[in-house]
Amino acid sequence: MTDVPSTRLRVAIVGLGPSGAYAAGHLLANGDLDVHVDAFERLLTPWGLVRSGVAPDHPNIKTVTRVYDKTAADPRFTYHGNVELGRDISREDLLARYHAIIYAVGTPGDRPMAVPGEDLPGSAPATAFVGWYNGHPDHRDEVFDLSCRRAVVIGNGNVAIDVARMLTLTPAELGRTDMADHAMFALARSEIEEVVVVGRRGPEQAAFTNPELRELGVLAGADVAVSANEVTVPDAFREHAPSKASQRNLALLAEYATRGRRGHAKRIALRFLLSPTQIVGDRRVRGVELVRNRLERADDGSLRAHPTAARAVVSAGLVLRAVGYRGRPLPGVPFDAQRGVIANVGGRVVEPGGGPTREYVVGWAKRGPSGVIGTNKRCAQDTVRALVQDMVAGRLDAPIADAGAVRDWADDVASVPVTWADWETLDRHELQAGQRANRPRVKLTRVSDMLDVLHPAQREDQGSAVLARFWA
Repeated sequence: MTDVPSTRLRVAIVGLGPSGAYAAGHLLANGDLDVHVDAFERLLTPWGLVRSGVAPDHPNIKTVTRVYDKTAADPRFTYHGNVELGRDISREDLLARYHAIIYAVGTPGDRPMAVPGEDLPGSAPATAFVGWYNGHPDHRDEVFDLSCRRAVVIGNGNVAIDVARMLTLTPAELGRTDMADHAMFALARSEIEEVVVVGRRGPEQAAFTNPELRELGVLAGADVAVSANEVTVPDAFREHAPSKASQRNLALLAEYATRGRRGHAKRIALRFLLSPTQIVGDRRVRGVELVRNRLERADDGSLRAHPTAARAVVSAGLVLRAVGYRGRPLPGVPFDAQRGVIANVGGRVVEPGGGPTREYVVGWAKRGPSGVIGTNKRCAQDTVRALVQDMVAGRLDAPIADAGAVRDWADDVASVPVTWADWETLDRHELQAGQRANRPRVKLTRVSDMLDVLHPAQREDQGSAVLARFWA
């Protein structure tokens, strides 16, 4: 048994996506701790990328929320939705009331490509497109022109593959998902016939997983096209110790390269060793200029892509960049601008001079955008272990406010508080609407619609003010 102080530990978690939920679960499962966890979520709904990032046609991945629901049902856990750090609460507010803070805010920004024309209409980050089709309130009203014949997706990870797949699903495939209605209807009417997915390195270095790649081969309405020349890897350009995943990817790509057209209306073309040099267009996107790369082995043995003189323009009316996510600074919280994450050492947030704090970080905001949802479980466990070690060592100063004052304060910080019971009401509403439509769920995508379900009698009086504050 760990020798811990008898004073109840109060921990604030900022953000309740997978990493925040796992952190709360590890804290509450520690039988040596007398702990209470308050989770503050900017949105009205919890679960972060499970709700707004996982592809709509991957319902099995979303069943992980059943584990999170058990954590939320613990009487030592309290959910505060519609509360944003920097808008409703501050870092100083939390430090005055809790022994420790855990930031679980993810990396909501995107990495720009830094090429000319990137800001033209018709060019957008995949983060916005993913948020749009998943009904994230921040992106629900984005506009994407789907009247063109070709789209280009820049990137070779799972997000790029997800985006390409969403652009080529048939109306019947779309109708079996929990995709937001506005996006489902728009994609069902899409005129896009070809999606070109472009990666700057070779197929052996591609970051997509085997299941994601395999799914492309069984789409009901789209062929997958791969050039045999691009998936034949010369011995000099092979990884010294290729992973089993990359070997399976190569085998799948080689099989795709032998396929002919199967007569489907749409096509996904996977291209490698190409990088965008500019987005071509005047008032909007008309194409992408791509440079052919070659692989060269660096001094450390890794393979790097270097441009050659060969260039070509691929016509396209839509360009989506899926080249990575990046964190955004939180008000007052130390930030590592170079890495795009909250400044930390092993999950402990550190001041610019390297000094320790009573703050911790989990998930992508800690390590960058890597891994799958399950990766956050171990990541959160490591951070919680560091927090408990600091508590045992006496490094967590007692907060100024007492427990009763904290409860009163936390219940009063949101303009319209959203409790766990409120989320359960929204969840039931969406699931019941899904049952009527023979779909997993029909999502509420506007804050006003969520408030209408929770407080129908108050919407006329409060809705406008709450919306204005929410979007401020």
